Amino acid sequence: MSASSLQQVSPASLAYIGDAVYELYIRTHYLLPPKKISDYHHRVVEKVRAETQAIYLQQLYPILTDIELNWVRRGRNSVNKSPRRLSLQTYQQASALETLLGYLYIFDRDRLHFLLSQLKI
Repeated sequence: MSASSLQQVSPASLAYIGDAVYELYIRTHYLLPPKKISDYHHRVVEKVRAETQAIYLQQLYPILTDIELNWVRRGRNSVNKSPRRLSLQTYQQASALETLLGYLYIFDRDRLHFLLSQLKI
């Protein structure tokens, strides 16, 4: 996908992809040592919560490029409502991280892997 055509993709669509990429990364991270499925599930759920995603985005801010920061901003600004259990700011930050990960999955997988490796999981 070219950079110009990527600009036509909505932040929500990128967040949709980024959510799947992030969850797969977290699931893979906890694959070893072997555990019961219920143990995997509890660990993964803890890490894919919006509150944790918001924290991880804060960890990444210092190393993001201007283009990445732009996608973060677009993802954050695309959210106007949050689920009842979350603050709007937390949900915006989580969506911003997912948007960034979706963008990087499509456009720069090496950078995606680098940024994910920087998370303190």
